[in-house]
Amino acid sequence: MAWFGCSKIKNGTARHTDGLRAVRRALLSLCVAAILATVAPPSAEAQPADYPSRPIQVYVPFAGGSASDVITRILLNRMATSFGQSFVVDNRPGAGGNIGTAAAAHAAPDGYTLLMSTSGPLAANKSLFRDLGYDPLRDLAPICLFAVLPNVVVINSKLPPKSLRELMDYAKAHPKELNYGTVGVGSSQHLAGAHFEQLTGTELTHVPYRNISNYTPDFISGQVPLGFQLLPNVIGLIRNGDARALAVASSKRMTALPAIPTAAEAGLPDYESSAWLALLAPANTNKAVIDKLYAAVVEAMNDPKVRTLLVEQGAEPLVLGPEELRNFMASESAKWAAIIRKIGIEPM
Repeated sequence: MAWFGCSKIKNGTARHTDGLRAVRRALLSLCVAAILATVAPPSAEAQPADYPSRPIQVYVPFAGGSASDVITRILLNRMATSFGQSFVVDNRPGAGGNIGTAAAAHAAPDGYTLLMSTSGPLAANKSLFRDLGYDPLRDLAPICLFAVLPNVVVINSKLPPKSLRELMDYAKAHPKELNYGTVGVGSSQHLAGAHFEQLTGTELTHVPYRNISNYTPDFISGQVPLGFQLLPNVIGLIRNGDARALAVASSKRMTALPAIPTAAEAGLPDYESSAWLALLAPANTNKAVIDKLYAAVVEAMNDPKVRTLLVEQGAEPLVLGPEELRNFMASESAKWAAIIRKIGIEPM
């Protein structure tokens, strides 16, 4: 009680109390200064108002010229126009997309290293690999999903099947003789092929490649004559007659292939498989930076020229924001985990 009633105590005690109050005020000032120091941004380059002040590196965990690479560059070129800064693509293929995705997940969260990754490294691979080297939901900050690519069933045009039904019959008559190529274990092409086997009771042979450029000559030669590919990977083969498109693994026909039936139309109901492409940053990236990047993606996707280019590449434009993408990644992980268990693929 005497602490607060200085006017009623002796002068010496009052002076002592005044001294303690001064010390308390000084300590309080130091605490406030320390708190402000801890919440201040670590560097000027991280300030959203200044971002981006230099080129942005984007890891793409697949080879240059692959479907994901081509479509990503279309988006980034438009975003560069909005930001006035270039985006530098760093292709890091390998391990079904895990190598490049892990590198981005462990990069500095300063907004100058981003990642374009897909349904494999961000969802399915959790069930296909014992150790990814990263956790998609913990180590990455979602920015935006921007494209969906249905898988297209293609076969070397020199082989007899001219329809999906004929392919199923041919595969049953030649168990394990049909090789199908993909860009790696866990890719949408791999899972589409495995799911096809499950639904049709056929036995195929999976041949994974490090990049799509190695698959193409083997497809043309007939060594690996089958694919459950993304359209950008085989559009040239279809146009020049080396490949025959039999069906699209989606609920509706693709804008870029209006004459090709869906799998259901071609005699295989419930066969749907697509890849999806998303832009992400390392976890703990400034939220204002994430929001600024998302706004630039939305602006790009609203550009009719961008949408036309994506459709030409076999992609269906689709935008999901940061929280929607996070929830979608979680649901896709659960979905593919169930399918992979049912197929019986053992984790690597």
